[in-house]
Amino acid sequence: MRRLATLSRFARARSVRLVPLVMSTRQSRNARSGVGALLLVGSAAVGVVQFYRPETQPPSVPFAHLSAALAAEAPPTATPTPDAFGRSGEVKVRFARPGAGIEFPLAVEGSAEALSYQWVSVVDSAVVGPVLPLNAAFPIVPEQPGFYHLSVLHGERRQIVAEPTVAVIVPFERKLGQWLNGYRIGEYLAERIGGKHERPEGFIEVRPELLGLSLSRHIKLADFVTHDEQINVWPKYVVVDPLLLDKLELVLTDIGERAHADLSVDVHSGFRAPAHNRGVRRAARDSRHQYGDAADVQIDANGDGRIDMTDELLVMLAVERVEDAHPDLVGGLGMYTSRRYRTPYLHIDTRGKRSRWHG
Repeated sequence: MRRLATLSRFARARSVRLVPLVMSTRQSRNARSGVGALLLVGSAAVGVVQFYRPETQPPSVPFAHLSAALAAEAPPTATPTPDAFGRSGEVKVRFARPGAGIEFPLAVEGSAEALSYQWVSVVDSAVVGPVLPLNAAFPIVPEQPGFYHLSVLHGERRQIVAEPTVAVIVPFERKLGQWLNGYRIGEYLAERIGGKHERPEGFIEVRPELLGLSLSRHIKLADFVTHDEQINVWPKYVVVDPLLLDKLELVLTDIGERAHADLSVDVHSGFRAPAHNRGVRRAARDSRHQYGDAADVQIDANGDGRIDMTDELLVMLAVERVEDAHPDLVGGLGMYTSRRYRTPYLHIDTRGKRSRWHG
């Protein structure tokens, strides 16, 4: 299964991981050397004062608070490493199955021996699950699907790692027929006819208060919600492939470096539930939108305030360059420019093989 199984690729580019954690031994040695130097200077200063001290001045004790200051060690801090955000550096969410371990690249400044972790719900800031030691094992995500922040604990001190957010998915096997928790998803070809047809690993649960959550720098969770008739049905469920998020952000970065830096993206269609996809005119029966690795987008690449063929060509060239640089992100690229559409748009996906078309 290529979808969420590919998530761990985000963290393989560097050797830094949650554990073994990054520790600065050189800083520790330098700190001890600095302490010795300060104490030596302090001793010398005391000798000078004792040798020459006017009788009219009260006795002084230089560096009286030095020992206390040096004894108070700064608490360790934890920050995500750059590879926690994908190759683009802009992906802000990581995915995992309920109760599974997750790669969460984290660097720790200071001693990590006394560190532990817990999860905090993004929705209501409630603490979820037990306090667990931050050791050589991957962090274990909560059993309950949802979005969570990692909370690093040092004694009574709690540090919330705001990004990346961890999304615990609802496994595909919890879908009953066409339905998942009252939301109609429909049936995948893998369910209907089997064979080599694929199915998603699972679904992300979407509640109204989460629509504005950032999946990446330019993409929000709302961009992937199916535009179907179930407007008032909550929670909704979507599928998102992080490889697509990375590809879109790499394309936007490429355009920004060459044409126009202040970019935004309008996502016309992200995830399409199979039930909805069957009613979309001219939609492929096994559309990649059903697997969360496709998006129909409009990007004002040259910044002139309108979408036309110039923008489409600039985006297409950027897609080609990104795929050349990252072969595992190769996929479909479709240009839609006919009179059926008010403005042209592009389909971009990460299906794993190169495909090009014009509609």
